[in-house]
Amino acid sequence: MINPHVQLLKTFTYRKLIISNKELTLTLSKTITILNLPFINTTNQQFISNLQKKITTKQNTFIVTANPEIAVYAYDHPQFQKLVQTADYITPDGIGIIKASQIIQQPLKERITGFDTLTSLLEIANNSSLKVYLLGAKPEVLQKTVKNVKKKYPKLQLVGSHDGYFSDDQEIVADIKQLQPNIVAVALGYPKQEEFIAQHRQLCPAIWIGVGGSFDVLSGTVKRAPKIFQKLNLEWLYRFISHPSRLSRFKNLPRFIYLVKHVH
Repeated sequence: MINPHVQLLKTFTYRKLIISNKELTLTLSKTITILNLPFINTTNQQFISNLQKKITTKQNTFIVTANPEIAVYAYDHPQFQKLVQTADYITPDGIGIIKASQIIQQPLKERITGFDTLTSLLEIANNSSLKVYLLGAKPEVLQKTVKNVKKKYPKLQLVGSHDGYFSDDQEIVADIKQLQPNIVAVALGYPKQEEFIAQHRQLCPAIWIGVGGSFDVLSGTVKRAPKIFQKLNLEWLYRFISHPSRLSRFKNLPRFIYLVKHVH
């Protein structure tokens, strides 16, 4: 005979889990639109919890990690904008996006960077021995990335990788189709990485995420900003100080702010 108190506890736990999942889904369904891109308005913790659920249930998921540079490019290129809008999640990757949300008086909760999301996914993969595929970067950078990922996350299955220098993607496509990874991290830079994912995401029910220059950091080729810079949302300043040649990448920021103020 089943103990009624145990049954009651099980029922309560089950209902609490359902409510929790519904709350999580509702939280991630809320978006703030900036330059026609619907950014998820949630926390890093809630977002990662949702992605873990997506992996467990093998739901095909396309993530765009968009900073002001990508937002402006999408605004100027309608076809790319439509492609980005097909993503399951667009995350606010950059303090510029957060500031823009404040300008339009619809503040986003916090910044969700591509690098942080990627490392969280790698941790999930490590904990559950999931299959990961890495695509992008220079050959030597990818080689170091693979080495470091294997060392830091020894329990994940790094089933395949390919650098970002290719003219024909047939071999890569065939590999991904055969290997069926749970996570595909694409570091080709925009718009190439988003175009690749949109075209090939149906190859396997994975988390597909564009991660820009994340392999540079994972490989140790580029150092990420110290924690104090991250907490103060000044990673952009650290990157500029460390690499003055990146100045050209900030040229779109004034125009981004102008568009935010005049388009909304």
